[in-house]
Amino acid sequence: MVAFPVRGEVFLDQRGEGRALRLAWHTEADIVVLSLWQADRCSGSFRLALDDVPKFVAALVEGLGAAANLPAAQAARLRQNRAPEPASATAI
Repeated sequence: MVAFPVRGEVFLDQRGEGRALRLAWHTEADIVVLSLWQADRCSGSFRLALDDVPKFVAALVEGLGAAANLPAAQAARLRQNRAPEPASATAI
């Protein structure tokens, strides 16, 4: 069995059969490693530079927003790494 880093997460594949995606933070190397697993065997990995994590997360959020029918303007703000403005905000 391969030891899992302290900071990370495991996402189980809907197809089952021991398939999983592991996310492991390696801040000492400024990377996030995404790896594909079948039971206890790693079948592939991808090293994502820490600087690219916001863009990766924004792409996930944009896709989730589309799935939830978020307005395009709100998804665009998320893609640009800006917090959405409160709906009650008014100019003075």
